[in-house]
Amino acid sequence: MVRELLVAWEPAGGELTGRLVRALRDAVREGRLVGGERLPASRALAVELGVSRGVVVEAYEQLAAEGYLVGRRGSGTRVAEGVAVERPEPAGAVAEAEPPYDLKPGTPDLGAFPRAAWAGAVRKALQGAANRELGYGDPAGLPRLRGELAAYLGRVRAVAARPERVVVVSGVGQGLALLAGVLARRGCGRIAVEDPGSPGTLELLRAHGVEPVGVPVDEEGLVVRELAASGAEAVLVTPAHQYPTGVALSARRRGELAAWARAGGLVVEDDYDAEFRYDREPLGAVQGLAPERTVYLGSLSKTLAPGLRLGWAVLPGGSGSGLGGRSGGRSAGGLVEEFREAKRYADLGTGAVDQLAFAALLEGGGYDRHLRAVRPRYRARRDALAAALGEHLPQAVLRGVAAGLHLYAELPSGTGERELAAAALRRGVRVAPVGPGRLAPGPAAVALGYAGTAERRLREAAALLGAAYREVG
Repeated sequence: MVRELLVAWEPAGGELTGRLVRALRDAVREGRLVGGERLPASRALAVELGVSRGVVVEAYEQLAAEGYLVGRRGSGTRVAEGVAVERPEPAGAVAEAEPPYDLKPGTPDLGAFPRAAWAGAVRKALQGAANRELGYGDPAGLPRLRGELAAYLGRVRAVAARPERVVVVSGVGQGLALLAGVLARRGCGRIAVEDPGSPGTLELLRAHGVEPVGVPVDEEGLVVRELAASGAEAVLVTPAHQYPTGVALSARRRGELAAWARAGGLVVEDDYDAEFRYDREPLGAVQGLAPERTVYLGSLSKTLAPGLRLGWAVLPGGSGSGLGGRSGGRSAGGLVEEFREAKRYADLGTGAVDQLAFAALLEGGGYDRHLRAVRPRYRARRDALAAALGEHLPQAVLRGVAAGLHLYAELPSGTGERELAAAALRRGVRVAPVGPGRLAPGPAAVALGYAGTAERRLREAAALLGAAYREVG
């Protein structure tokens, strides 16, 4: 009976007591040993399993200390009552399989992650790391990385950054969550957002006590005059490559936005997809036009891998005026200190080893080399998808083709974007309907990510998407 309960018990190999503890614990958790059931005497079980009696005694004592077994004089060792049993998941609860063609935006080519370069950077970082850098440090991040980031962002993104204003965060998501909490505590309960935008961003803001207020986007980007009319004190923008429309904020609108900020507003710039532009050099960040009224957010999620959970925030440091200048709120100055404290209480700081590795990658030029390597690959994939959509879905108007890692396909009037997405998924193609990111009605559209899919498969996906469109009319 015991052998059946312990399944594939082999006495050779590994630490015997630990293996017996795990086998018995699993049998209790899975319900093969039920509450109140008496276990064999230690001597009998030892003989059956071919181990010393001491191994069984030690295993029984360990599980009794953990609460799985109960030993009473005269009644032997029994399974404790009330231990939760792990029931197998029903068939319908199995995770949904990934579709053959995943064009959902938001992820780079994970196969292009520079594993050798990153491993070398980790090795270099650990070899040169001071002991104190592996302890509890400044929640804003390690000085080495903050210095490298300030230099890199100034050189590549035209960001006015000083190391003391940089805070290392676990991706833009955490940076925005921390900032939303700070703004809510300051009394700023509404923040303007681009409409359409990211559904996840809308959910995140609401979850942290800030209500998003939609401001329309046109062919020049955020309509700043609508922003001024909204009465919002802060605005979240993606000026380099707006999600999902793909439009870049025009020079005229950049000037208008900077003027709005200098008049008392706060700009929160998510530098989304900024590193990838195919018709010219990437546009510099808006932050450089009004650094004392802008929070700048960036991350490695679109350039290396979202799984790294590594990003940064550059906070304004001037005294400023009342936040927004309209409600008598606190100044934009002081955000650095409040943001740092929010980061401290969130997680005590981002992981030191990844910070040191990325600092080494920046310092040695490995990050720049990676970006130079993947840009032509992404451009070729964009070209392949755009050409294939022109052949198989000519009814769609493509936007945002000059930059980024996704295309925006505006559909003919009367097309149901959700119906199209469902029909495409039945054919193995996943796309992202734009509707969930809208606060006001707008034209039907889908967003199509191309970074992680080879050209041949992008052409196949476009053909299947065309067939889905014909199905839904």
